[in-house]
Amino acid sequence: MALKTITTTKSAIANCEEKRLDAKYFFVNFVFDELEKKSSCEVKTLSELDVKISSGSYIDTYLDKAEGVPYIRVGNIKPFTMDEQEKSLVYVSRSVPPKIKVKENDVIIGRTQATVEKLGVASIVDKTNENFVISQHISKITVDNKYISPFYLIGYLNSKFYKAQTSLATHGDTRVEMTHSQLKKVRVFLPKSNVLKSVELKVKKIVENNRLSINKISTAKDILKRKLNINCKSTDKYFSVQLSIIQNFGIWNGRSHLPKYANVEKELNSNFKNINLGKISSIKKGVEVGSDNYLTELFKKDNDYAFIRTSDITNNEIDIFPDYFVPSALAESLNNKAIGGEIVFSKDGIIGETAIISKHDKVIVASGFAKIKLNAEAKKYGITSEYLFTILSSEETGFYPAIRRTVIASTIPHLREERLKEIKIPILDKNSIDEITKLVKEAFELKDEKKKLIKEVREEIDSYFDI
Repeated sequence: MALKTITTTKSAIANCEEKRLDAKYFFVNFVFDELEKKSSCEVKTLSELDVKISSGSYIDTYLDKAEGVPYIRVGNIKPFTMDEQEKSLVYVSRSVPPKIKVKENDVIIGRTQATVEKLGVASIVDKTNENFVISQHISKITVDNKYISPFYLIGYLNSKFYKAQTSLATHGDTRVEMTHSQLKKVRVFLPKSNVLKSVELKVKKIVENNRLSINKISTAKDILKRKLNINCKSTDKYFSVQLSIIQNFGIWNGRSHLPKYANVEKELNSNFKNINLGKISSIKKGVEVGSDNYLTELFKKDNDYAFIRTSDITNNEIDIFPDYFVPSALAESLNNKAIGGEIVFSKDGIIGETAIISKHDKVIVASGFAKIKLNAEAKKYGITSEYLFTILSSEETGFYPAIRRTVIASTIPHLREERLKEIKIPILDKNSIDEITKLVKEAFELKDEKKKLIKEVREEIDSYFDI
């Protein structure tokens, strides 16, 4: 969108319903007024499309997974779909009021954020997400199919065309907020029916692929857990450890020796052939580029690289629309690009976020990640990238041994590469490895297709409006 100089009148400022004085507010409205005048599209606000908008509620009492229902917060809202990883979820009572639960095909957006660039990310609810509860910082949009398809709307709300309108949000002392009245004024450009239908069909496929891929990975993890048959379920509050064990392990804190963690590792060592991760892979950490080099999505160029932090891992994949990007020239000079097929494993801050780099991911990963690539030794044991991913992304075989070896470095948890290399990889029989590999490979093929379709949807909407 080209920058222009515009003028407005004192009376326009005085009569502004929201009493705004910032130039961006008037500039964005001016640009969209001009676009609407020259567009052949029908243009309606969300209010004119008769959508129903409501918010969730603040709940501070969390329950165990078995007793509750997922409570969706702003961090769970990702483009098109929700982040459902266990590490990102908390659970609340099922008996909350129905108005703060979601139904299939509801559109939900994060209505508050730290910066306007991160504001207004939109997800759509599928059948599996029904009856999830939403927090007070999330707006729920329920549409009437007579006026607009929720699948076209979710595509539109993840376009640059919509993103420019989030600049109209209110700026508070520490956060920005898209109020319900502002959201109702968002203009939706409705192109010809063939474009609407094309976007709708692609978004339906995006939602379908997302669910299938999550289910296949879950099935692969279930097979792994069943084959390993881990029985250690210790919840002891008090335990004792021999001094020699602590000395040999080399980390002097109670958590590293919790029976819940230590006994699982002991059981795996007793019942299976294992090999250290460092023996079958090369491990290289990511890089820091400095916040001065961050670009937000509205200001990046097509050839710039996504900069991936732990918050950019969603359902074991790289978020296609992360918070930040870095200039292509800088990324190339760092010589640290992530390569398709590599496994990334977070080792700083949040421990154990795991994903496989897709061929559609053009990314640099932050130094809080380890990039893991199988070497020739892995072939001797029949280990595939998909099998290793399943091991590292499963709680008992990935998170437990990782958290045991994690220390607090100044203020945040830190897992050194040398300790990461110690993680034992259990070797199952060939048929089990093949079965797990097939499921995970199919899951990431679905994820790849989903990313391809998301890019096509965005290009179809944004290029149609030529912004």
